[in-house]
Amino acid sequence: METMSSLPVEPVDLLDLKLLPAWVKEPAEERIYEYAGGEEEGRRSRPSNRSRRDRVSRSHESKNGRDRRARGRNRGDRRKVFRAIALPDITVRFLPHSPAFDNVVAQIKSASVAYSIFALARLFLEKPERYDVRLTAKAESPVYRLGENGAMSLDRDFLERNAFRFAREDFYKIETTQSDPIKGNFSNVARCRLSGTLLGPTNHHNYQPHLRSLYEQRFSRRMSFGEYQRQIEIVNDPALIERWKEEARTVTTYTTSRDETPSTFASAAEAERHFQSNYLTGLVRSVEEVTIGGVLSRCLSDRALNRAIEDAWARETRSPSNMMQELAARFRQRGLNVFRHRRGMLFVSPIRMRAFVHEQGGVSPSVNAILEAVAATPGINRKDLAEKLVSTLSTEDAESRKLALASDLRWLISEGHVIEFNDGSLDLPRAKPKPKETADSAITAENSTKEVVAAVSAAEVGSTESRPSEEEIEIGRS
Repeated sequence: METMSSLPVEPVDLLDLKLLPAWVKEPAEERIYEYAGGEEEGRRSRPSNRSRRDRVSRSHESKNGRDRRARGRNRGDRRKVFRAIALPDITVRFLPHSPAFDNVVAQIKSASVAYSIFALARLFLEKPERYDVRLTAKAESPVYRLGENGAMSLDRDFLERNAFRFAREDFYKIETTQSDPIKGNFSNVARCRLSGTLLGPTNHHNYQPHLRSLYEQRFSRRMSFGEYQRQIEIVNDPALIERWKEEARTVTTYTTSRDETPSTFASAAEAERHFQSNYLTGLVRSVEEVTIGGVLSRCLSDRALNRAIEDAWARETRSPSNMMQELAARFRQRGLNVFRHRRGMLFVSPIRMRAFVHEQGGVSPSVNAILEAVAATPGINRKDLAEKLVSTLSTEDAESRKLALASDLRWLISEGHVIEFNDGSLDLPRAKPKPKETADSAITAENSTKEVVAAVSAAEVGSTESRPSEEEIEIGRS
């Protein structure tokens, strides 16, 4: 399995558990693509009985207005192309990033409260710095990548065509200097409508190489070179001409960094030819499984792979079963206790929960009062519990009583007889069901099925932490 390092991760604050990721609140992107796809239909559905006056005024529109509409159509075309991308046959799995996970484990062990694993899973998925992405492809359609930790793609040809752009900093020392000002009078420059890049006058010696390089790097997978040439416009703005002159003054040289005798190339085209003939052979590798950082997964060059990860992230955010399963397994490995509570939800705590089974006569009245109050009012907090138990006492007796209650409650929580959740609510652990006779096994199975269905229905309603899903119930069985 290949692994690519991720950027440094910021500490995870468990106080953010009640916050949902911002992407969950955003509308689905498919709506944008559907709108783009219906742009022409909306244009055709406009009324055709327009007056002659409107047609005359429309014929005198400014050139800037036509340019804006052309750019709008180009954006719509790009959206349509993006919509038509077929999702690859690849398995995407999200894993907690190790430094972020270590930080969460340290915070859980530092206190005695229980956290919802469902909420923790969403907390990890909220920011790309907190998770890694594992990609698993089939042997007949692997993932291709440059070297050990280079760029990756599902299309080998695309990776080979753009290998120089992706890996040039690993093989060349790139230096940028300013040359003498460009001389000559130019009345116009060519500009790419899709990217806004200034290509220079069409009669300039660098125009054709610049045009071809821009097409190969950014638009070769979307359209043919002839179609791309129709997206080039000629502008006469003096400010753009001066801007192109300043950009053209920039000279970039490429010097080999792995050769005993360095070679220097005055243009990217020369350096790319050297790269293809000396380094590209054997650089492209095929892998069936690779793990990358969440930040890198947001900016992959392969659009199909990027879209597959984005769709998988959206599904996992709605129902984070895989992340929950991974978290539960790692929590157990770190010595934390993973348990199920009301409504079948999964929680993690540094304390092992166990029901209080001592006789009432063998413990203090204060402990019995706490257990009875929590059992009668599940979800009660410390303040309400204290007010409920000391409301009838005088002021002097109430203060001493509160200290005793705090001490007894702390003991009950530390022993696992009372659960304190991170939102401050208190509850008793679930008692284990008594074993039944073998003759009642069929009835037991039927009742268990009904309990799971009821737990799933209750989970959909919500809880103090988050809304658990059916996958949360299934993980608890493992």
